[in-house]
Amino acid sequence: MNESDETAGRVVRPKRADARRNQETLLDAAAAVFARSGVEAPVRDIAAEAGVGTATIYRHFPTRADLIVAVYRHQVEACAEAGPALLRDCASPHAALAEWIDLFVDFLVTKHGLAAVLQRDDTAFDALHTYFVDRLLPVCTRLLDAAAESGEIRPGLTAYELMRGVGNLCIGAENDPRYDARRLVELLVAGLRRTG
Repeated sequence: MNESDETAGRVVRPKRADARRNQETLLDAAAAVFARSGVEAPVRDIAAEAGVGTATIYRHFPTRADLIVAVYRHQVEACAEAGPALLRDCASPHAALAEWIDLFVDFLVTKHGLAAVLQRDDTAFDALHTYFVDRLLPVCTRLLDAAAESGEIRPGLTAYELMRGVGNLCIGAENDPRYDARRLVELLVAGLRRTG
């Protein structure tokens, strides 16, 4: 019996719009709590943030790893979808790039602790990293190219270099209140501007 035989007769229905919204509310709440308290934050804190009971969270995400992976994917998608919208709506490609990098920093802060939680399953972590790179590298490339083509920034910087640099600036920021990674990232993005 092959997979198509097993699924024959079964209709896979997409989630209703209200179910998708409820799940997005849970994921947004979890992301906010993770950003404040790390990925080990109590589920009751996430439930309170979302305005639901803990049973609702467990119904959607039976394990903490399920929730963390879902938040990670949700934020990658939000960051990926934001790029074209910012490019369309911002005053300039450089402004779009700066706003997108700010969202990227938010994402990096939220995913703090992900590796530690998933370290027992390297394949899951590797798959998430590949997904992250595949979704976000083209978006950052498009933003950089648009800013370079408009003459606002110097050409030659790759999206990988920029994303890696931003990521490195964010490492350890949560452990040192004197270190303001966001300020350094803003300086980095401002420094991309072409002068003269």
